[in-house]
Amino acid sequence: MAEKAKLEIVIQLKSPERQLELFGPADSHLRLVRDTLDVRLTARGNNLLIAGKAGNINIAAQVIDKMQKHLLRHNFLTADDVAGCIAEVTVSQGGERAEHGLTVEAGIQREEPEGAVTVFSHKKVIKPNTKGQLRYIEAMLNNDLTFCIGPAGTGKTYLAVAVAVSMLRKKQIRRIILARPAVEAGEKLGFLPGDIQAKVNPYLRPLFDALEDMMEFGQMRKLMELDIIELIPLAFMRGRTLNESVIICDEAQNTSPLQMLMILTRLGHGSKMIITGDITQVDLPQGQKSGMIEAIDRLRRIRGIGVVELSRGDIVRHRLVQNIVRAYRNKRTTAKKQG
Repeated sequence: MAEKAKLEIVIQLKSPERQLELFGPADSHLRLVRDTLDVRLTARGNNLLIAGKAGNINIAAQVIDKMQKHLLRHNFLTADDVAGCIAEVTVSQGGERAEHGLTVEAGIQREEPEGAVTVFSHKKVIKPNTKGQLRYIEAMLNNDLTFCIGPAGTGKTYLAVAVAVSMLRKKQIRRIILARPAVEAGEKLGFLPGDIQAKVNPYLRPLFDALEDMMEFGQMRKLMELDIIELIPLAFMRGRTLNESVIICDEAQNTSPLQMLMILTRLGHGSKMIITGDITQVDLPQGQKSGMIEAIDRLRRIRGIGVVELSRGDIVRHRLVQNIVRAYRNKRTTAKKQG
């Protein structure tokens, strides 16, 4: 595709003897830069040639420079470090670039015409793996309130946290609030020792896991100490108005109608709210209606509210998870027919 390249530049490597570390195993670091930024990279002696559209080349050159500085400063360079360099440079660009079909919007990359969306986090580049996940990301970006339902393993929580982290890094919001109803999944745990934080941590652990996968542990802890990131039980949301925030309510199938109304009315100016859950796994007492199901029925036709339903085809965990979900769904279907 050299005939379509608008520009070529040459970068002199600062430490040619460390090319293997800079380029990564089997040039994996260079491939990540190439595939993300749509440029061609060629090593020639102590130099690296970058070819492609002018805007993309400029971004790639800055990324390579940051990679070299990181390697010199820390004496190692991982794929996560490279993804972090890409995210940092693209975020710092600001505005939009539309060169060679690539648009970079401070942390959100769209590749057209296919419509692929890449969400950058500090530690890695996170991409939707299915069309359903792509619709989900677009719904979150285009609506102030988004409901997402689907089985386990479809990335409902993970992608919501990724978009929230991206918006925080771009300074589009000031806070992230992650909430869950403290409902036990089919078993009574009894008395839990410790202070209130120790008692609610088991319920919030999945949200911790998603955050830890997207930023350094120390950074996450610092943001939590400053209340820039909050992980709280749903009951603690009452009475608050949350402006310039992303509010994520996870496992929302386990909310009552009153709890759902309470969380929905917390939405403040400049905020987004994302409600996620699996309506096939409701752990509420027998006969109690799920607030999430009721809310979707009532609100789905209101402009500015997005509703996305993921299916087992969107599951990105171990391949057996799809088979497990299918088997349980078939069992329920058979039971209904016989009933």
